[in-house]
Amino acid sequence: MKKHENHNSGKCPITFALDIFGDKWSLIILRDILFKGKKYYGEFLNSPEKISTNILASRLSKLESEGLISKTQDSKNLSKFIYRLTCKGKDLLPLLLDMIEWSVKYNPQPDTPDNVINGAPRNLLTRLHKDRERLLNEILSKLE
Repeated sequence: MKKHENHNSGKCPITFALDIFGDKWSLIILRDILFKGKKYYGEFLNSPEKISTNILASRLSKLESEGLISKTQDSKNLSKFIYRLTCKGKDLLPLLLDMIEWSVKYNPQPDTPDNVINGAPRNLLTRLHKDRERLLNEILSKLE
């Protein structure tokens, strides 16, 4: 795991966070692990956003070096690796849920299906507003 050096001291907390996970692809990888249950390299490649292989490899490496994900060899298929969130990565879940809420509020998408609100599953948003803590715990329990 990468150690943070003193060049981070005194840095704005938002700048610090964005340096670690603040690009589109890193957030999509985190989304895919948290909400879509993806854990293999090939699964990330199949996301609708169409990440390129070199960007995917780079972002997975960065997320691992920053301690947000771990990479372990799949015991059932030794040619594959499993990517999982660490505790540090799991702690981003509330932030990502807040981003979803914010995006739904400010990014109307009128042509979405009835079971989706502005790109987010309706049941996710309903559950988020009804019992946020229970939803957080349920999502996290599926990661283990």
